Amino acid sequence: MSHKGESPGLVIHEDGSWRFQNRLCIPNKVELKRKILEEAHNTRYSLYRDLRQFFWWDTMKGEIAEYVDKCLTCQVMKVEPQCPVGELRPLEIPIWK
Repeated sequence: MSHKGESPGLVIHEDGSWRFQNRLCIPNKVELKRKILEEAHNTRYSLYRDLRQFFWWDTMKGEIAEYVDKCLTCQVMKVEPQCPVGELRPLEIPIWK
């Protein structure tokens, strides 16, 4: 059984966990949030998009962006945006004289 919280979408479950729109609410504990981010990062989650399905905390998106900005692996693997390539065409074969 669960109880409605004071905020719309907030539910307190029997086990004592708080859920916001069915996502587990994470308390403002830096170490806990860092562990969640590290675990998600090491298991190839796409971080924000995947984490937001399961967790919620205030300033979550900004903290994930900051985590990725500081991650050396993410910076090395970052793909720079490129212009889309046009249609491929074969090169003309030169005629030698």
